[in-house]
Amino acid sequence: MSVLKYAPEALKNLFRAPVTTSYPAKPFEYKERTRGRIDISIDDCIGCGLCTRACPSSALSVDKNAGTWTINRFDCIACGYCVEKCPKKCLTMEQNYQEPGGEKQSVTYQKSPEVMAEEARKREEAAAKAAAAKAAMEAKKAAEAAAAGGEEK
Repeated sequence: MSVLKYAPEALKNLFRAPVTTSYPAKPFEYKERTRGRIDISIDDCIGCGLCTRACPSSALSVDKNAGTWTINRFDCIACGYCVEKCPKKCLTMEQNYQEPGGEKQSVTYQKSPEVMAEEARKREEAAAKAAAAKAAMEAKKAAEAAAAGGEEK
């Protein structure tokens, strides 16, 4: 008698499409607002460090001089605060997850040598302009002091 109780459900399932998906054969479709993993377009990053200050789990680190951006994926809680705070919008929240691994590790992204050379050139130009402006200011002060000294006599 108890077998007949489940017979209608079993017959219904025989003629219905499967409820589960065949994951390896057909990729999983994520919902629109799924929070997955953080990715970066490292050559667009200015190294400001706002993402590291916004990260509640301290999973990010930035080294502006070396041109590196590091994320510890197992510490990241995928909250998206770093993506919101990035002024250059080089951080994105991808709709996939970190692949499982045996060890806790971090991933470091390095800027390309061309971008690093361009940034170094811009820093040198800015330093030269600042030095020239400082020299001009000192020359102007010296000229004003000489003019003031000449008027007093």
